[in-house]
Amino acid sequence: MEQALESGYYLAGFLSYEAGYTFEDRLRQDRQYDFPLICMGVYDAPMSAPLLPLSLPAKPHLKNLRLNISQKKYFSSIETIRRYISDGDVYQITYCIKLLFDFLGSPRNLYSSLLKEQPVPYPAYIETDEFSILSLSPEKFLEKKSGFISTKPMKGTWPRADTLIADLLERRRFSRDQKNRAENIMITDLLRNDLGRVGYGVSAPRLFEVASYKTLYQMTSTVIASLPKDIPLYRLLSSLFPSGSVTGAPKIRAMEIIRNLETEERRIYTGAIGYITPRKDLFLNIPIRTLLIRGGSGEMGIGGGIVWDSSAEGEWNEGLLKARFVTDLFGRAATF
Repeated sequence: MEQALESGYYLAGFLSYEAGYTFEDRLRQDRQYDFPLICMGVYDAPMSAPLLPLSLPAKPHLKNLRLNISQKKYFSSIETIRRYISDGDVYQITYCIKLLFDFLGSPRNLYSSLLKEQPVPYPAYIETDEFSILSLSPEKFLEKKSGFISTKPMKGTWPRADTLIADLLERRRFSRDQKNRAENIMITDLLRNDLGRVGYGVSAPRLFEVASYKTLYQMTSTVIASLPKDIPLYRLLSSLFPSGSVTGAPKIRAMEIIRNLETEERRIYTGAIGYITPRKDLFLNIPIRTLLIRGGSGEMGIGGGIVWDSSAEGEWNEGLLKARFVTDLFGRAATF
């Protein structure tokens, strides 16, 4: 990747979550994966083009929607995480499950439908011969311009109400909710620390901002820093990837626990999607609310930050809420 950039090329593609294991000696394993850890296209220059074809095929269809875990097993995992927190191993764990489904139709058409129903700030669509990635991401991971870098961790979720007044009241309640603020500040502090490993002048100019989406509210904060000139790409990514917002804190111990608890690889979910310019400016999202379609089957990760006062039932319901942008589109009630 460095050689391509030094030769004046642009890069665009993704890192899977499991790529993060390779950056840390304690986490690295000698094994094979069934999905690319890093996949980057090399390009002469970016192009402006229509996002989707003018004539789309028939409406895509998702069926046999199911979770990869039972509610009983999920509740047991949450209690295990709470024991880790009680024992002082970690402060927070971002625990993920998956929505699985059978798929018929055009992935590109599905992406268009989802984006139309719920616009997001950092969407991405990737299509290869083997798979399609449909990312409806509301979360920025890294934005680097010249000698400055920023990240915008998202942690904290709240349902929206059906009427205007009630919805405004829910937004106000969310903005002041101590549990969600505590989750958010833990991860913001982790990102401050990570940026401090590669940069200087680290600050958090905006805390506890509330972002509005069709089915829910989410809380974000912003962390910025200055970077040394010509910082190597490997040093930058090995210090910051994956984002602490998708692991928990402290990061390395959280990732060890995640690997033991989660029943499947995350793959693209909670990795990073974006581009890098020859000047080494870059933009990467965090692929949450992201579907991976391979042939006639698909998956979408669903995760949440677990802290000491999290309840298994509350986290389960929050996960179903996060899946509604898909399940609602196909008339499936968000209960399993």
